[in-house]
Amino acid sequence: MEWGWSPPKPPFRLMTPANAPMREQEYFYDYSSSLRFSREYHSPRWLWGSVMTSVWALAALWLGLALVASLVSIWLKISTALSEIVVGTIAQLIIGAMIGQAVLGTDESWVKFLSGIGAIVLTFLAGAELDPAVFKLKWREAAAVGLASFLCPFLGCAAAAYYLLGWEVMPSWLAGVAMSTTSVAVVYAVMLEFGFNRTEYGKTVLAACFITDLGTVVALGLIFAPFTLKTVVFLVVGIAVFLILPWLTPRFFKLYGNRPSELETKFLLLCLLGMGALAGWADSEAVLPAYLIGMVLAGTVGKDHALVRRLRTLTFGLLTPFYFIRAGSFVSIPSLIAAPAAFLFFLIVKIATKIAGVYPVTKFFAAPDREAMYTTLLMSTGLTFGTISSLFGLSHGIINQAQYSALVAAVIGSAVIPTLIANAFYLPRHLLPRSDAEELGAARQGATQVAPEQAE
Repeated sequence: MEWGWSPPKPPFRLMTPANAPMREQEYFYDYSSSLRFSREYHSPRWLWGSVMTSVWALAALWLGLALVASLVSIWLKISTALSEIVVGTIAQLIIGAMIGQAVLGTDESWVKFLSGIGAIVLTFLAGAELDPAVFKLKWREAAAVGLASFLCPFLGCAAAAYYLLGWEVMPSWLAGVAMSTTSVAVVYAVMLEFGFNRTEYGKTVLAACFITDLGTVVALGLIFAPFTLKTVVFLVVGIAVFLILPWLTPRFFKLYGNRPSELETKFLLLCLLGMGALAGWADSEAVLPAYLIGMVLAGTVGKDHALVRRLRTLTFGLLTPFYFIRAGSFVSIPSLIAAPAAFLFFLIVKIATKIAGVYPVTKFFAAPDREAMYTTLLMSTGLTFGTISSLFGLSHGIINQAQYSALVAAVIGSAVIPTLIANAFYLPRHLLPRSDAEELGAARQGATQVAPEQAE
């Protein structure tokens, strides 16, 4: 019997909503050590112990996977983004089979945050690579390629889902939207890997990617998302920001930039996350304003090579591994083996319609065969907006879980297979910057591979 007064121990769910996920309840209000291991947790904390121990151990695991992916990309001479997606898929399969699927922690809030901000900053950097002079010169080609890359898969995949798979009308339209995308993140990572981002060709392809994804966002909004007052507010504020930033940014950087506090990075992240929050509030996507901010600041940020290099270090060293590895972890290999038909169907139809739409357009603008096919395969990649569109359909009851799995697997497969084929068989070496072409040739002869950034 205990004498004296002591505060009562709260019950397990005290001050916690009854329907809150277990990750919020499992540790702080459970005083039975045996109970901790008797529940099916949605968090890896049961393995690592305390909350912060779990965070550090999980971060080490993810960065270890990123390191393995980088080594694989060097050994196999493939894109780092591609290797990170594949490593994420294999890691989820092996770790899930040995310990449990929750151990990788893909649903942890901080993992989602790093993954999301990685996609935002990477998309911003892709927009900042656009040279206004090149875009003015090549805007017809970029617009034609981008529109063909959107329209043909959008209509073709929607028709195929409706007439061949027997899907309902609205799920079929959503399939068309999800399959019409081109991954700016994957394309930009490949461009940066080989040095195309510094060429007129690479800047034109990145502009075409933006046109494609802009069509995807507009189609998703017009067909499924209501046009509300929030949309009007987002458009008005967005236009104002896009007009003010090109005037404000160079003056602000001139007054307060080039200091150890890295004020430029903080300012850009403030703009990106602020507009991303506004886009999410308006039922849009944070990646879209990030690309537009990159475009309008291409003449300022894009020409500051030291700032761009620091942003790339942050992005590729820490953020994008979480994005690409997490994207790869969404692919369930057992599910695909058990029911591969829908996944293969959408993957084949997407690539076929992309080729049917993009390749003739590139030939119309007098692109050589190798360059035309390389552009077509890069425009066939999908990741960010494809998974976003699929998740939008699942969360709003437009598609079911089986349809969602097939679409996401096809989207992620399209990020891997076209990129692998393009870089292996259709790489336009004549378009590489001279130093990068020499390095690539040396690497293929067995010499040590040197990163394109070191060749500058």
